Amino acid sequence: MRKQDITIYDVAREAKVSMATVSRVVNGNTNVRKDTRERVLKVINRLHYQPNAVAQGLASKRTTTVGLIVPDLTNLYFAELSKGIDDIALLYKYNIIITSIENRLMKEDQAIQGLLNKQVDGIIYMSDNLPEEAAEAFKRTDTPVVLAGTKSNHQEFPSVAIDYMKADTEALNLLYNDGKKNLALVLDDPDTVVNAENRIPAYKKFMADHNLGEGHIYSNIKDHSDGYNLYSQLRQDGIDGVIVTRDITAVGILNAATDAGTKIPEEMEIVTASATQIASVVRPALTAIRQPLYDIGAVAMRLLTKLMNNEEIDQRQIELPYELLKKQSTANK
Repeated sequence: MRKQDITIYDVAREAKVSMATVSRVVNGNTNVRKDTRERVLKVINRLHYQPNAVAQGLASKRTTTVGLIVPDLTNLYFAELSKGIDDIALLYKYNIIITSIENRLMKEDQAIQGLLNKQVDGIIYMSDNLPEEAAEAFKRTDTPVVLAGTKSNHQEFPSVAIDYMKADTEALNLLYNDGKKNLALVLDDPDTVVNAENRIPAYKKFMADHNLGEGHIYSNIKDHSDGYNLYSQLRQDGIDGVIVTRDITAVGILNAATDAGTKIPEEMEIVTASATQIASVVRPALTAIRQPLYDIGAVAMRLLTKLMNNEEIDQRQIELPYELLKKQSTANK
């Protein structure tokens, strides 16, 4: 008999017990006599029986599967977040289904519905924005949802992130104390909640508090070439200090500055807001707001396990500590 042909019926017959007893052993139910449990386990090992997860899910109305919505699988920011999620999922014996919405080939609400159709027990949402259609899709289901590494207008959705306003203000202070006065903010999507309600207000408040004028905000700068091409505009506008939301964009600015002979950090200082591995491997190394990406992912997954098991939740909006890593792209090391 082939391994894939082995069923719970075969195990029950060989062990001379009921299928219900085999099911209890497989699911770790302690209401089975020790000698019976050992006999069933021996048969399971001998026949190489693999429980059918789908069948178990149908019986228990749970699939032990979690849906993960990722905007860009090639972005190290989301890769590091996913690692923390995956490790905790493995610890609690959950499988993960990953859905990418890269380049918006699939809208968020379609991705959500696709996961719900697979009867996932919960969803972790990592996109940098939560459109109203996606929020409505979440509201229509009883499936628990946790936002990881992002925030939302909808406070009913639990989230795990950092205090973006505080982090950016600290980075701006670093640039200002280094004598940089013409400061800029370089964003990917200006309409996300993290940018629109956290980073942009923090920047505008800092500029106003220090009488530095309205400043310069550059938007829709998303990849290396965008950053590289933006450099000439930064120099034309007299920018001497810049905070960039994406590491790869910051590297583009850094490379263009190097090619142009601009001295970093003497003539321009750069701070990146992600601190993935990219920020540390370039030269000069980039000063960065280090978000604890692995921990954010791990805490988000643990929070989701509590929600899926109807456990009491002490805090729904969790902010983890960040660190401003001072490297070679700023003078104040």
